[in-house]
Amino acid sequence: MTSGMKRIISFVMSGGVGSRLWPLSREDFPKQFHNLSGQGSMLLRTVKRMSARGGDVAVPVYLLASERHADRISQDLSGVDLAGGRAILEPMGRNTAAAVVLATEITLREHGDDLVLVVPSDHEITTDRDFWNTVEAGTDAAMAGRIVVFGIQPDRPETGYGYIEVGPQNADTRDVIRFVEKPNEATAIQYLESKNFLWNSGIFLFRASAMRDAFRAHAPKIWDGAVTALDAATSNVSGTYLPHDLYAEVPSISVDYAIMEHAKDIALVPARFRWNDLGSWQSLLEVSSSDGSGNVIVGDVVAIDCENSYLRSNGRLLSAIGLRDLAVVSTSDATFVAPVTESQNVRKIVEQLEKTGRLETKFTPAQDRLPQVGAYEKRVRHWLFEETLPLWSTVGVDRRYGGFHEALTFDATPIVKTKRMRTTARQIYAFAVAHEMGWDGPAHDLIDHGIRFITANGRTKRGGWVKTFNPDGTVLDGAEDAYDQSFVLLALAHAHRAGHPQALGLATETFAFIDEYLADSKLRGFLEMPGDTGLRRSNPHMHLLESFLAWYDVTGNRDYLQRAARIVDLFRHHLFDAETWTLGEYFTDDWERAPGEKGEWTEPGHHFEWAYLLSNFAKASGQKDIIRHARKLYASAIANGLNRTTELAYGAVSRHGLPLDTNSRSWPQTEAVKAAIALDGNGGPDLKPEVEARVGRLFRWHIEQAPKGLWIDLIDEKGRARAEEVPASIFYHLVCALTQYVDYIGKA
Repeated sequence: MTSGMKRIISFVMSGGVGSRLWPLSREDFPKQFHNLSGQGSMLLRTVKRMSARGGDVAVPVYLLASERHADRISQDLSGVDLAGGRAILEPMGRNTAAAVVLATEITLREHGDDLVLVVPSDHEITTDRDFWNTVEAGTDAAMAGRIVVFGIQPDRPETGYGYIEVGPQNADTRDVIRFVEKPNEATAIQYLESKNFLWNSGIFLFRASAMRDAFRAHAPKIWDGAVTALDAATSNVSGTYLPHDLYAEVPSISVDYAIMEHAKDIALVPARFRWNDLGSWQSLLEVSSSDGSGNVIVGDVVAIDCENSYLRSNGRLLSAIGLRDLAVVSTSDATFVAPVTESQNVRKIVEQLEKTGRLETKFTPAQDRLPQVGAYEKRVRHWLFEETLPLWSTVGVDRRYGGFHEALTFDATPIVKTKRMRTTARQIYAFAVAHEMGWDGPAHDLIDHGIRFITANGRTKRGGWVKTFNPDGTVLDGAEDAYDQSFVLLALAHAHRAGHPQALGLATETFAFIDEYLADSKLRGFLEMPGDTGLRRSNPHMHLLESFLAWYDVTGNRDYLQRAARIVDLFRHHLFDAETWTLGEYFTDDWERAPGEKGEWTEPGHHFEWAYLLSNFAKASGQKDIIRHARKLYASAIANGLNRTTELAYGAVSRHGLPLDTNSRSWPQTEAVKAAIALDGNGGPDLKPEVEARVGRLFRWHIEQAPKGLWIDLIDEKGRARAEEVPASIFYHLVCALTQYVDYIGKA
């Protein structure tokens, strides 16, 4: 060290998210890693500033950062000499108090009772010499045992910063009277006029023993918890990793609340450098190079007749005409627009997005990034339990004529149209499953409402169920379709689990009807309707399999499993094409492939659905060999059944992969989610990233484009929304898939 210079160990805090610079700054790529000035990232510039003090001996520089950013840190600081320092990596953020404890304890252990300088990584500061001259002005006070903070003289009534009230100037320092949180505008004006309030820069200088004593006196739980975690930390070439379990127990609080508001004799050094925390788009407008009209333009932007605006585009053309004093920031998946003076309030947008589980606050768009397991859990939960179920359990219920509405408009108005038995049954099922997953809505009332409706007019004399109702609830079509019987059975199974008193008896009567009127006398599946002699379809059999497995699951009665086994045998010997790994939709009366185009017709959504059901059958029956058929169906659908533009499943393809229906409905995407969940870890490859990707595409194309609680059912081959209404029949698919996703992530 140069004679007279006191040794200072530097710690750079890099754990923040920078939410006020959203949509550019996100959890996986916060602002400190962005090159906002053209001179390298803010983190890199801060680290270099710490090394620019001068002197004969280099002093270590440490980083206090998030473990999730370890790769970014390594890339950002490649070739930078930390002079024996390293990264201290947190498994989760615990605010600045825990960070200061780590800085203090590491200094005491590795260097002794030296001075410690803790600085944020994401502030814009003028020359390094001005910065260090300011720090040097506080070293005597720090050596004397005082905690030293650094204040910025306000030049405007800023409501986005914390303030420090100080006493008169005393040599290089001023005594701190109190710390004040972000004020309202009127108070900020008073602070500016008083000349006794400075902005809190968030920079701290202290002797290690002094900060240790302050924590032991005012926040011992934070001190003990962070030190215990440090004791159990592990290190490698990339840094020191704190243990998750121990560090999670450390209280999360700022050092201002934990220490500064309680400690005595704190000193403040007025900054001799120009400072900006770059905490808003307005601040970037103020410090960045502008054109002749006062605009800051970054990226692919065409601006005409604009003034004093911050216009930034990352990845696509942004065009603007006649803007005044606005901030417009566009990324590939989000756009933010606000008056420049309101731009710091973007945090309110971020809070709203986080509340609803939107991922745009967490992840920066990247084509090659593997989805993080569980990334969509919060969004899925919110959409199901806070948006969709409340809407469909109220607006979707026909309280006048009974049952449930078949469809809603995109402004959530019921559409008067024919009611189908299968839709009513699916709604009963959906509310029952939601109840099983912890939904606290009126599930029992809705289940009872649906069952009362179908039993009032929907029973046939033979014990089956009719096909359709008029809007007023009277019977329109009394046909006893196997497809409808299967969904009534599925609904009754979950109603039985929910405790409905009639469910078991109604199901027993339905099974008796199926056995007498729909069971094929050749024991080769079931008829579409009593006495039917037309083409046979695999689809009703799939849903009968679904209902049989549901009844086995809720009762444990192996008679239901035996029924399921009959359909699985039909699948093995007739429905599945071993040569093309496809599932046929249409067959002749003796289960040969139907002639013409119908014989070529396959549906990727049904491939996914069968894969899921076969996996469930294998689990229930122990017949593990059927899993290979499930994998082949899944692989076939992925290889030949997806639109490569959207990665959504087509409506239909030929047995050899030729698209026959290039539209993409929402339900096949839900079945892809279920199939990936069922096959993950089932003796095959890891499909966890695939599960997340499938959920992501469902939300990207079908859910996020729709009004709250609704969905876009139909997307064309070019990714354009083509739905004109929201069909209630899809609710069952969505609830089934997304509740399984939530359960799957909870067990992961």
